[in-house]
Amino acid sequence: MLWIKMFHILAMTSWMAGIFYLPRIFVHFVEGREAGQDVERLKIMGRKLYGFMSIMAVFTLGLGLWLWLGYGFSGGWLHAKLMFVGLLIGYHVWCRQYLKKMQADLLDRSGRYFRLFNELPLLIFIPILIFVVVKPF
Repeated sequence: MLWIKMFHILAMTSWMAGIFYLPRIFVHFVEGREAGQDVERLKIMGRKLYGFMSIMAVFTLGLGLWLWLGYGFSGGWLHAKLMFVGLLIGYHVWCRQYLKKMQADLLDRSGRYFRLFNELPLLIFIPILIFVVVKPF
């Protein structure tokens, strides 16, 4: 089970890297477009990154399910963690909506908005870490 846990952590780290970087692409897209720069490359980068992070999300969730089946479903911390994982999945889907808008040149939020949007997954991820490491209940 330790190998499964290791691959779960690896996939989760890769997923989180994408979750943290995609909104930065949105920032560069809206600010570059406002400055009259060519931002077509950012559309390609965003699409490819979303594909990668989606694959890593599937691996993370699948391996997490494997761990759950192997170790059992006990402790209130796990219920709380899964609630925040659900929020993270929601954020992932929300990113897809912005990606679709970016692909259609309809991304209408400011760079400041996307900088703040980029902070949300950290606010979701911190409780997940606390629940997994500290297991407060």
